[in-house]
Amino acid sequence: MSGTAGGKAGGRLRFDGWIAGVGTSSGTRLVVGHWPRSPLGAFSDVMVERPDGERLLLAPSRRVADFVAATYRFDRIEVVPVAVGVTGATWRVDAGPLELRLRAGRRSALGLLLSAVPAPLARSPLWARVCDVPARLLMPGVRTLGSAGSGRREWYGARDLRPVLAADARWDGAELGALAPLDPPVAFGFGSAPRTPSLVRVTTTVELAPGHG
Repeated sequence: MSGTAGGKAGGRLRFDGWIAGVGTSSGTRLVVGHWPRSPLGAFSDVMVERPDGERLLLAPSRRVADFVAATYRFDRIEVVPVAVGVTGATWRVDAGPLELRLRAGRRSALGLLLSAVPAPLARSPLWARVCDVPARLLMPGVRTLGSAGSGRREWYGARDLRPVLAADARWDGAELGALAPLDPPVAFGFGSAPRTPSLVRVTTTVELAPGHG
């Protein structure tokens, strides 16, 4: 694939960063995207699915909100300040009404294998296609490529995997409950984050539909 990480090449937009996915005992599920390098600049966003199935996007700007909402499915969108701070194994996420603290564990055995994948290979749609079947078998609900909104195509190249060992999540100051599996799978797009609470380093590529931005 031509182009540089975090750039656009032939209608392909590449996002390099991390995805954290956690469930809570209240039934609210959270997927945090933290993208230090992207065509939209550095940003973070949060996708929330409530116990009743309502899907909410917390985005830091209208530009980010419009792009993400054109790629995934949401019932409601809020543009709010979104900040992610990382100190060692601890992640702090503040996004409008959401306060989330995560503690990641050591890299898993699968994470060790993924960390050895060369960056150019992780960006390849062929590699995503090769990984799709084992990903679905090992982590039900996870897909590595598929169709997105607005006629777009999307694929993921995972480059690290760490378990989330602890989480404290609050919404408007109210606790969302203890850390729990991401179950049922979230329904923002063609695939879910892993059922086991995880922090995944990933290169996400979005291929735009011909004639569309």
